[in-house]
Amino acid sequence: MTTPWGDVDLSRFPADRRDQLRAWDASDAYLLKHLAESGTDLSGSVVVVGDRWGALGTALTGVDGCSPTLISDSYVGQRATEENLARNGPAGAGARLLTTQDAPPERVDVLLVRVPKSLALLEDQLHRLRPALHADTVVVGTGMVKEIHTSTLNLFERIVGPTRTSLAEKKARLIFGTPDLSLSPGRDPWPFRYQLPDDIGLLAGRPVVNHAGVFCAEHLDIGTRFFLKHLPQGSGAARIADLGCGNGVVGTGAALTHPDAEILFTDESHQAVASAEATYAQNRGDRPGRAVFRVGDGLAGVPDASLDLVLTNPPFHTHQATTDATAWRMFTQAHAALRPGGELWVVGNRHLGYHLKLRRLFGNSELVAGDPKFVVLKAVRQDGSRGRGAQRG
Repeated sequence: MTTPWGDVDLSRFPADRRDQLRAWDASDAYLLKHLAESGTDLSGSVVVVGDRWGALGTALTGVDGCSPTLISDSYVGQRATEENLARNGPAGAGARLLTTQDAPPERVDVLLVRVPKSLALLEDQLHRLRPALHADTVVVGTGMVKEIHTSTLNLFERIVGPTRTSLAEKKARLIFGTPDLSLSPGRDPWPFRYQLPDDIGLLAGRPVVNHAGVFCAEHLDIGTRFFLKHLPQGSGAARIADLGCGNGVVGTGAALTHPDAEILFTDESHQAVASAEATYAQNRGDRPGRAVFRVGDGLAGVPDASLDLVLTNPPFHTHQATTDATAWRMFTQAHAALRPGGELWVVGNRHLGYHLKLRRLFGNSELVAGDPKFVVLKAVRQDGSRGRGAQRG
């Protein structure tokens, strides 16, 4: 990526030469260009929120005197940022990486916001950062035109202050906010809590806790609802993983149907894992030692052949891009982590054709349940099967 301060070499994580998606887009370049042309002072407390792959943070650490704080919900995004900072020189050592669950800086002189896909996450982060703003704080948001809506601008207006937008450039747009310290934006509504519906067995009426940015945070999505009705019961599994756990309802359901099992909740979102931990505590607080909560790249790092059962509702989007790369990576990780005879249970939209990928990787795929929109599939790790590793389907 070419920036006003020189070129930076960027990649996504995990690196894959076959992946044609770049680690930056026009909105990153537009924001950096604006900062240079406007002469924005970057020597103070610079905070970057939602830098997806580290493009903004890597570029800014090449500017004299700039040591940005980078706040991200994504473990994968932070790993990419760490690698991109290291690849582009020692200047990157000055950057500070925080998660969305960490306490934000007490003072912010320049706030740069990469508009997230989740409006709720934007709302939560603006609320959390508002006390650190002062009258002279420079606030600039950036995103592709299709990512910025009236509701996006209304959040900046309500929480930060008067807001305007730039002209579009290469389908990207900037958002300029002027802090109004007299505003009363109200309380941060996150985390959000609701009760599960009455038709899903052991989980009926139970509480769910959702931090901002978690998939379907305000209600139970129909795919997960279908999955909960068809979870395996009495399988004898001793170690179970809720892979891509989101708010943790699937893993909590497994804990209720397998009361003696250890449940691993794992997700690449810090907000998701915090939600899962809170949901589990609300429903299984009497057995906290039987659950493990882990922010990471799926099951990477989990010992091979150590799990009996993996449950997952994999995503088929990476930000705005539709791709099966994440699902395929989750399936291959599950294959490696399952013991021979261990089972992977997947729910997904019928049209995604996950059964073909599972047959290619596991050598088998069984339809457990289906309706016109969703299917629940089961694949069994064969004794001695080595699978197809990291090859893509």
